[in-house]
Amino acid sequence: MSSAHASGRLSARPETIAAPSRAAPGRHALELGRKRDGMVFIPARLDPAQPAPLIVGLHGAGGIASQMLDLLVRSAEAQGMILLVPESRGPTWDLIRGGYGPDISFIDEALKKVFQMHTVDPRRIAVSGFSDGASYALSVGVINGELFGHILAFSPGFMAPTQTEDAPKIFISHGVHDEVLPIGPCSRRIVPALERAGYDVEYREFDGGHVVPSDMVDLAVARFLG
Repeated sequence: MSSAHASGRLSARPETIAAPSRAAPGRHALELGRKRDGMVFIPARLDPAQPAPLIVGLHGAGGIASQMLDLLVRSAEAQGMILLVPESRGPTWDLIRGGYGPDISFIDEALKKVFQMHTVDPRRIAVSGFSDGASYALSVGVINGELFGHILAFSPGFMAPTQTEDAPKIFISHGVHDEVLPIGPCSRRIVPALERAGYDVEYREFDGGHVVPSDMVDLAVARFLG
């Protein structure tokens, strides 16, 4: 693990891949981990001649890659977006378990693999997540603002960046009846802090619990691609 990974920094960039191959449409295992790995989704309607948007989706605590894939795949297929859904090395993301490191290293390797599979538009890369994954997406997203132009956070609990870079646009949604990560000490605290720091934040509350309604996904993706 590098010192950059310990600070939450990612080194992978799409511009560093000279001539990526063309992956077949569908779901592909990352094949980078043994017990816990991840997936890449290549939509059927992807134009092989055009750089594609990419969303990195991060699952919640105790989750697996397919949960974020199922959440985002409808939009990805409709909009021609690539999805990268890695799995945490442990039960949840390393920051929540004590500090950046193994998961950042794994995500870096996963990004490099995706950049070799298809040309990715460097101006349209987002990091997304649900619950613990949303907390991680917010944290890693602002650390790596040069890479991630957008952050899509569904029901986050907190954020703990080691530094900030550039100014990614941020979408946050949260259920007003969330009993897992209550909205008061979570998003209603996070959003004003981000706005005071100068970030462009779109914040949506909905009448529900610790879930991600499909209309919140639609709003987040529309903002990302808009």
